[in-house]
Amino acid sequence: MSSDTGSKALLRSREGRMVAGVCSGLARCFGWDVTMVRVIVAVLCVITGGTGVLAYLAMWALIPEEGEKSSLAEDLIGKSQHSSSG
Repeated sequence: MSSDTGSKALLRSREGRMVAGVCSGLARCFGWDVTMVRVIVAVLCVITGGTGVLAYLAMWALIPEEGEKSSLAEDLIGKSQHSSSG
């Protein structure tokens, strides 16, 4: 028997990335085509007047990269807490 529950973790992909791996990570997690995800993100960025870019940057900071245990935001928060406590 397999212990795999069938769910995939949302991680920024190292393979097939164009910028930060957010779109390829979303596509891999949800089983979508990466080109479709990129088109949706691009359309949202244009339609929302740049708010989509902020959402992409937030996902880049909050979603951990493949092979990493924490995201960029978690790393920055952890470093600031360590420097302020010492």
